[in-house]
Amino acid sequence: MSSQVMSSTFGKPRTWAAVSDRGPTECNVVLLGVRGSGKSALTVKFLTKRFISEYDPTMEDTYSSEETVDQQPVLLKVMDTADQEGPVNCERYLTWANAFLVVYSIDDRRSFEGCQQYLEVVTAHTKSLQLETPIIVLGNKVDMERYRQVSKSDGVTLASRYGGLFFEVSACRDFVSVQQVFHEAVREVRRVAERSLAAHTLFISEDRPPASLATGLRELPSPTTAKVVSVKSSRAQSKRRAPTLTLLKGFRIF
Repeated sequence: MSSQVMSSTFGKPRTWAAVSDRGPTECNVVLLGVRGSGKSALTVKFLTKRFISEYDPTMEDTYSSEETVDQQPVLLKVMDTADQEGPVNCERYLTWANAFLVVYSIDDRRSFEGCQQYLEVVTAHTKSLQLETPIIVLGNKVDMERYRQVSKSDGVTLASRYGGLFFEVSACRDFVSVQQVFHEAVREVRRVAERSLAAHTLFISEDRPPASLATGLRELPSPTTAKVVSVKSSRAQSKRRAPTLTLLKGFRIF
């Protein structure tokens, strides 16, 4: 996990050497946060470039999107969680995720305090298993600046405390910034994979080829056998190439 803290200004991306030439790799990103922080709005904004104003906060699903990040393909899977009582029954996403986006609303101090509970759970899990899993602390709803209850410095401090990155975005206004956050999560996972591979090769003799990399990113099966499974398909999968708005049942999209 990177100890660097980044503001909402994105710099030039660092490159990453693909593990396999056979197809896009897979990256699992989980959105965490209390109800009302805007997780679903961020998810749909990323997948469709649209903004939703109404949705069912009790529904949880996983979506897939074929992305190109730094000229390299990746199948990005996004889990939009719907915890009803905070991070209680969280094993389903702790063991699945390659990276976490922990979301709060800048106009709601309660949501900021709630995201700290998720950060505690995530970091305790990764430390117990000696894993390196990127975390991004994400302040949402910067369009509500005049009602701000959480300063940017508070967000930076919180991200720094847990060794994560920090950004502020608006799900209802700026698609590019939202997309950049998800792509930065992919970059962080790739950096973890690079470090893991570099450390692994130190223990491999010259006459033995490196074992396939299993940490951080997973190779996809061939196109003829590949399948994407949706969890509780209350909301259907969305793909960047052909977003189908009718598949996102239950949302009012503008």
